[in-house]
Amino acid sequence: MIFPAQRPFVLYWFSMTKLDELKRYLKPGHAYRRADLRHWSKSVDRHLKQLVEQGVLKKLSGGLYACSKETAFGRAPASDKDVVGAFLKENRFLLASPNAYNSLGLGTTQLYDRTVVYNHKRHGDFQLGSRMFAFRMKPRFPKNLTEECLLVDLVNNLDQLAEPRDTVLKRVTQRAATSDKSRLHHAIREYGSERTKKFFERALEER
Repeated sequence: MIFPAQRPFVLYWFSMTKLDELKRYLKPGHAYRRADLRHWSKSVDRHLKQLVEQGVLKKLSGGLYACSKETAFGRAPASDKDVVGAFLKENRFLLASPNAYNSLGLGTTQLYDRTVVYNHKRHGDFQLGSRMFAFRMKPRFPKNLTEECLLVDLVNNLDQLAEPRDTVLKRVTQRAATSDKSRLHHAIREYGSERTKKFFERALEER
């Protein structure tokens, strides 16, 4: 028998038990959509509010949350890959950055504070938490950015770079001459824009 004076305590205990049950499904370093958590909670909005207040989850955008991970240096956010996967509700995407062009040795040195997401579903710039992502819809994109794919991607996005256009293209032409021709032609055919295809056609003919 529950006496009136006991009811607040019992209701509080019951609520926390359900909240603790939800916590058991959360994996540190992962991101979740509100719709995902509805499978484990019948009071998802109330529980989400409590978990954010407790610091267990961080709200990234409308309906998107991340469970941080404890490390030797403190709490670390969920990875970009996991956040983007939860946002798109699929894993068919490629994370890229103009900073990767610097590894090609073409004289590009600028650093850019954005991550490009090649995907099949969304287009536009979205802020997820403290990070800005540039979602770009593409009919095709590679699983990984090889050297040849990076060369093609650089020419595709030449207008967005801070370095002088002619200087960069001259160095791309020189680099293309020493690249694996089979892999380069495949990257051009599959992932190059029409302008990029024409550029490489001229560049490779000159060699």
